[in-house]
Amino acid sequence: MRRKVFDVLASAGGLVVVAVLVVAGALLMWGYGFTNSNVHNQLAQQEISFPPAAAFAHAKPGTEITPSMIPSVSQYAGQQLLTGQQAEVWADDFIAVHLSEMPYGGVYAKISAAALADPSNAKLKALEQTSFQGTTLRGLLLEAYAFSEFGTIAFWAGIAAFTLAFVMAMLVGLGFWHARRTAPEAELLALERQE
Repeated sequence: MRRKVFDVLASAGGLVVVAVLVVAGALLMWGYGFTNSNVHNQLAQQEISFPPAAAFAHAKPGTEITPSMIPSVSQYAGQQLLTGQQAEVWADDFIAVHLSEMPYGGVYAKISAAALADPSNAKLKALEQTSFQGTTLRGLLLEAYAFSEFGTIAFWAGIAAFTLAFVMAMLVGLGFWHARRTAPEAELLALERQE
């Protein structure tokens, strides 16, 4: 095979790879944008706000703000919950703490079993409802967090795709440049004759 033909074919194949990487990068960036706006818009509709900074000054076990919440929850004091990271903090460091302080550790299955065993107990029924609501909200917030993490992964994968497309485009350019400089009669794997 002629070296020039090989260079042109390899470079043309490289152009296809560049196009695929650019399309992949664009789709990944679109996915990132869609994820961020969707998470933001869905969380904004819930109108959840973190307690104000003053609430963290009097943190006590068994109250709305416990000492364990200060390192994570206080960083968002007074803010509206709008991001996946905030959703994770609210779910794991606020709701989960309050659920764990409930009877039966706030575990819905245990509370529900106890309520079923004693159907006339109004306190257990109320506890069951509270646990169900807290557990459901926690799950939904963690879903928003997970979705936002997929968006972050898409962002970095998009950056990687564009970077690889740029590197490949440079290699394609070098391949076409080399093809122009190669003599038309040059063979790819020319064997030297021994005399």
